[in-house]
Amino acid sequence: MAAEEVTLSSHIQHHLTNAKMCYTDAGFAFNKACSDSGIWAWHIDTLAWSIGLGLIFLWIFRSAAKKSTLGVPGKFQCFIEMVVEFVGDNVRDTFHGKSKLIAPLALTIFVWVFLMNLMDLIPVDFLPAFAGFVGETAFGMDSHDVYMKIVPTTDINLTAALALGVFLLMIGYSIKIKGIGGFIKELTLHPFSSNNTLVQILLIPFNLLLELIALVAKPFSLALRLFGNLYAGELIFILIGAVGLMQLPLHFIWAVFHILVIVLQAFVFMMLTIVYLSMASSDNH
Repeated sequence: MAAEEVTLSSHIQHHLTNAKMCYTDAGFAFNKACSDSGIWAWHIDTLAWSIGLGLIFLWIFRSAAKKSTLGVPGKFQCFIEMVVEFVGDNVRDTFHGKSKLIAPLALTIFVWVFLMNLMDLIPVDFLPAFAGFVGETAFGMDSHDVYMKIVPTTDINLTAALALGVFLLMIGYSIKIKGIGGFIKELTLHPFSSNNTLVQILLIPFNLLLELIALVAKPFSLALRLFGNLYAGELIFILIGAVGLMQLPLHFIWAVFHILVIVLQAFVFMMLTIVYLSMASSDNH
């Protein structure tokens, strides 16, 4: 990067830019060539890190299951059992329906989101600089044109995809438990109701508007809460990284505090998912 381009603004912008791949009239293109591709650009760093961390989660828990014993458990098995028990207790206390899917789903969400959040503790210049080095030496690219964001949950596309999955499960559980008719009635006959049929018909548009807003707000809150907290934390790490070698002690201080955010946001996402699915599974009306 030219000397005049090395500014705090360009430093931040470089670290906040995803590695993109898109398809154009000339074939597949990457990064800056995808600036006009709109929503059809794939964030390949987000996809790679999220899928990779998901596979690590599966490998860790599969290894624990294969090595589990009925006798005195080892430290690794004990830790995994504590995590599973912790999630199971929260599911039993919060989810009031009957479903074999909820506990595995909650465990997957908690551990997977935690692992993705945990990437925020890696020094912000380490892996992106390594990617730039590989791009420059192996492919002859300008290292500053090689982008890599290693924290998938700082990408709104990833958090929105997770929230959309939960939203579809909410709709599915509502229809499964209440039927299509019951689901429609829930949207149109609440919260305002009347014994007078004509008045109730007049209230339907207001009920529908309020219920749709409440329904759509749930995935929005899931996606934006996780994204906002992790994005803000990453931005602070990027600002710390701008000071050069002195970033390591500062990074450590902020990382110690940020560990609480990482765990808390994974827990909140899991708990809200359980609560929303419990509400969708209830048949109180």
